[in-house]
Amino acid sequence: MGPEATNQPSGARRPGGRRTCIMHVDMDAFFVSVELRTRPELRGKPVIVGFPGERSVVLSGSYEARAFGVKSAMPMAVAYRLCPQAVIIEPRHKLYYEVSAQLMSIFGLVTELVEPLSVDEAFLDVTGAIRRLGPPRGIGELIRRRVSSELGITASVGIAETKFVAKIASTRCKPDGLLLIGPDETVPYLHSLPVGALWGVGAKTAEVLARMGIRTVADVAATPVGTLRRLLGAGGEHVHRLSWGIDPRPVTPVRLEKSIGAEETFSVDTADDGLLHRELLRLSHRTAARLRSSGLVARTVALKLRFADFSTITRSRTVQTPMDSAQLIYAVAVQLLESVGDRPMSVRLVGIRAEQLDEAATASLQLTIDRRDENWRAAEQVLDQVTRKFGSKSVLPARLMEPGKGAE
Repeated sequence: MGPEATNQPSGARRPGGRRTCIMHVDMDAFFVSVELRTRPELRGKPVIVGFPGERSVVLSGSYEARAFGVKSAMPMAVAYRLCPQAVIIEPRHKLYYEVSAQLMSIFGLVTELVEPLSVDEAFLDVTGAIRRLGPPRGIGELIRRRVSSELGITASVGIAETKFVAKIASTRCKPDGLLLIGPDETVPYLHSLPVGALWGVGAKTAEVLARMGIRTVADVAATPVGTLRRLLGAGGEHVHRLSWGIDPRPVTPVRLEKSIGAEETFSVDTADDGLLHRELLRLSHRTAARLRSSGLVARTVALKLRFADFSTITRSRTVQTPMDSAQLIYAVAVQLLESVGDRPMSVRLVGIRAEQLDEAATASLQLTIDRRDENWRAAEQVLDQVTRKFGSKSVLPARLMEPGKGAE
């Protein structure tokens, strides 16, 4: 073992020297899996979740689509060429966040130490649950069974002493698997992997290391820290520590999302203020609905504009009273758009984010002395109820029913 690793545990320990047990739980093709619950006839076929416009991007692909080279965030035009027979399903973001909330509730029944990484994955520290629920493998299988039976989707679970190794384990057992890497197995397992398995080693870093003959994690572990520092700068020591399984970071529960938002790419670049305003209203409703479904309010609204040359600007404004109303978010967004002034070129993408979030139950929602603000909020809460019962397109603001939406 390298000299830097000999005096340090690979992960944090509990008082009394008890080893930590960390899980990384990751859903398999989450958005596709959620959609296939109501379209089981598509199981086993290449499926892509994303808007069909060529300038849109792939949100998720089934494993059958991935076999053709389809990847998340890939332009839809490229995905079409790679897999023209794929079935395209338009995303339903609100549904995905509802399933995500149910998923996190399942995790919360196992342990309070849950660190969500996205809507469909999280780290869990189950050290304290072992006495109550049994050995780690049994806990992992319990989670997988509950996710399958209650949500109708599958999960892959990696179990290790550290977050880094647990993440590797879940990736290596996909789809629908479980892999436990015990403390004594950690270093031998890591040293069997290519260097790209290490966090922080992307394609460019791998090229730098390859020029020095460093192609595996074992090669990194055998390289002096000083040499890695010269090659990679301050990140050299970090990479070396990971090569020995050293990752003392604890699972840190995240109580609130940092921001909630939505964005759209136009099928054709636009300079039309009317079209931009309609899209801002649509995005405001999507964002506000997510805030209310999460029991959150926001104090800051941020506007994102991406121009035809892919240059991007953002503007934000903080308000005195927290909000979860689409009309209030929209009003701020329009002000931010006007603050940009004369735009240098046509707009390719527009987005809205709600930031500085707080729990609605503890925040003051005494919006203004203008009664219309509360009326808007009450109307939107009724719209939420209608949407839950009849679908997102059953009732829309009149302006959003105009033809010529323009965005994909």
